[in-house]
Amino acid sequence: MYLLHYLQTNPIAFYVTITLLGLIVGSFLNVVIIRLPKMMHKAWRRECCEFMELDGAVGIDDERYDLILPRSCCPRCHHQIRFWENIPVISYLILAGKCSSCHQRISIRYPAIELLSAVLALVVAWHFGFSIQLIPALLLTWALIVLSFVDIDHQLLPDDITLPFLWLGLLCNLFSVFTNVYSSLAGAMAGYMVLWLVYILFKFVTGKEGMGHGDFKLLALLGAWMGWEILPLTIILSSVCGAVIGVSMIVFGGHDRKQAIPFGPYLAMAGWIALIWGQQISTAYQRWLINP
Repeated sequence: MYLLHYLQTNPIAFYVTITLLGLIVGSFLNVVIIRLPKMMHKAWRRECCEFMELDGAVGIDDERYDLILPRSCCPRCHHQIRFWENIPVISYLILAGKCSSCHQRISIRYPAIELLSAVLALVVAWHFGFSIQLIPALLLTWALIVLSFVDIDHQLLPDDITLPFLWLGLLCNLFSVFTNVYSSLAGAMAGYMVLWLVYILFKFVTGKEGMGHGDFKLLALLGAWMGWEILPLTIILSSVCGAVIGVSMIVFGGHDRKQAIPFGPYLAMAGWIALIWGQQISTAYQRWLINP
């Protein structure tokens, strides 16, 4: 209790603590982003083999593989990463971005995700302060980071994250943490139905699938956390971000127009912006409509 009181009455210590926590959590997020899809693929293969009644799952071992074991190692030389090599950002700088064993380059994305986790956590702390909303908002922020990068890598939004966080949003708003429970329920239902209808219409007109089912669940998640009122802003922001970044990737990055671009990261980006500045954006827009 003394620590909580100290953090509540000392803003600098509070912000520093949240930033350090963001760095530590960011290191764990890297593990989740890499391992969760592999865990899911392994589970799917095992379930397929069981369904087909195959004797022994070819290519599937029984060695434990989860978010804890086996220990993290270099993907090239399999050198096990020691604790001092796993300090967020600092270890990357000390090692000059290279494995201490084989001296191959370590992806810059690892420290980038750690920094992103810390910076977004600091913004959340600055916005919500020492309040009941802080911890849920941090958890949602970190979940959106994982979903974004998994979708970028695999065009997949894992139910293992979206569904529990959808229910967590409803649970929070049962106590009116971000909005009232009626708006939360309506947001979850409307969030899913809106993109589902877009998906159905697009498929009917073009014969192609314009988005994955995970996108429906992600927007439902955001609706459950912030209410139905925030959905129009989220959809507009995600569409604008998707259009600008997508066109830039095609024009400047040489991205193949026929290759699908995951929509999840744009939804997550828009949802996070709505979480922090949604009310201010909506108020400014309404004022602009009244006095253009």
